Amino acid sequence: MNSAIIALVSVLALIWGYVFYCRKLEKLWKIDPKRQTPAFSKYDSVDYIPAKNWLMLFGHHFSSIAGAGPIIGPVIAVMLWGWLPTLIWIVLGSIFIGGIHDFGSLVTSIRENGSSIADIAKHSISKRAKVIMSLFVWLALILVIAVFAYLCADTFVKKPRIVLPSLGIIPVALLVGYLFYYKRINTVLVTALGVICLVNLIYAGNVFPINAGLTTWLLILFGYCFVASILPVNILLQPRDYLSSFLLFFGIGAGYLGLVISRPKLTMPYFISYSSTEGYLWPALFVTVACGAVSGFHALISSGTSSKQIATEAHARRIGFGAMSAEALVAILTVIATAAIFNPGDNYAGELKNLSPIGIYGKGYGFLTKSIFGLNGSFIAITILNAFILTTLDTATRICRYIAEEVFNIKNRYFSTIAIIILSAALAFSGKWNRIWPAFGASNQLVAALALFVLSCWLLAKKKPVKMTLLPALFMLLTTIGSLAYQMVKYIRNKDIILLIIILFLISLSGFMLYEVINTFLRKEKHA
Repeated sequence: MNSAIIALVSVLALIWGYVFYCRKLEKLWKIDPKRQTPAFSKYDSVDYIPAKNWLMLFGHHFSSIAGAGPIIGPVIAVMLWGWLPTLIWIVLGSIFIGGIHDFGSLVTSIRENGSSIADIAKHSISKRAKVIMSLFVWLALILVIAVFAYLCADTFVKKPRIVLPSLGIIPVALLVGYLFYYKRINTVLVTALGVICLVNLIYAGNVFPINAGLTTWLLILFGYCFVASILPVNILLQPRDYLSSFLLFFGIGAGYLGLVISRPKLTMPYFISYSSTEGYLWPALFVTVACGAVSGFHALISSGTSSKQIATEAHARRIGFGAMSAEALVAILTVIATAAIFNPGDNYAGELKNLSPIGIYGKGYGFLTKSIFGLNGSFIAITILNAFILTTLDTATRICRYIAEEVFNIKNRYFSTIAIIILSAALAFSGKWNRIWPAFGASNQLVAALALFVLSCWLLAKKKPVKMTLLPALFMLLTTIGSLAYQMVKYIRNKDIILLIIILFLISLSGFMLYEVINTFLRKEKHA
């Protein structure tokens, strides 16, 4: 099947969602550009700081939510179940669930003075709901940090040429932030300087590879997470994410341009099997794709950092729904790149194990962009990917710190961050990322379901219709509970005690949360 036609139909669907469907969400939340945002009303020069412009905030938000999720998940799903069901879920999920989830979390947090989704649960549902949601989110973020730290370190070991551009962006971002906020130099000039530095770093990395072991890279990455998560957002977080977004825009643009030029046929079967080693198509595929269609992690970014930096509600559609649509574009490109390099009869499970999802993505992207980059497409793809894994790492650590300070009443941000690093490192050093990924996927999707329930209760309290958030919440809840139950049986058979405990804890917390949500709806109905 012609990949260009598939890409065109998918992109048009996303455009329809952004232009028309999101308009309904703006009416539901009654967007008011004149209403003051928390970035101004609670300005504190550390976390509450208005972004210099909406594009800078979009860069932070997009870089933070993207990471490796919309690449690793779709690659695994395509290899296990086929490209068509994966593609359908990405397009429909991102419009009717992911977009609502991200936009709603952002705007609701703005209305609640930049409160986290867990804190919103306290006001919309109950105090117990906040504690439950906070614990759930905190544990999910520990899994996020552990998985992405291991993947990043492992990629550094296998691809030493990407180390310099991946880590070199940090000092460049510090320079850009200094020029933006302290010297107040023209935005275009500073941006051009930053992009030129990034291009030179990519070239230098190709010439000067840096070799080190997995343990060394993990220690460096966790040290970076600690420092980056406690610095004021305008020193490193905003400028680094802003610059990283240009890498991703460049990567997406080149990928789709290469697709249009080469128009490869998707030689892989559109459907492989309903059953796989990771479970059945439903619910496993929906959980495996994760960030490409909907992600609870996005609610944490929307209500954790982005709502504290947005300058006007007029930008909510661009930041919330727009970034989710852009992430779907990455996932769609990943599906096509994967499906174009395999043939009927190939050992898909074996290839997945041998090459790893990142390796498959790099190979597929290199195939699509061969007419543009020659033999360097794979190197460029993995370099861009790792820059975003770093973004996810430090943002996740910062938000995990916020939650630890709220729930455990820890006033010292250094102590709370160290505790997070120690727990995440313990999982990362176990080297079981492939075992942690299903648990991460399920916990991530369950956070999305719970966030949608919180949004439903918030809308209910404001006497607004809840159908647009409640139906997706129910679907995601059933899907993720089904996946967690399947994983629980698998972990019992494999005697994987640590992950079994995590799964049982997640199921218990979701049960308590659902009980609180039902009680909220019953109370509202009684007083109606």
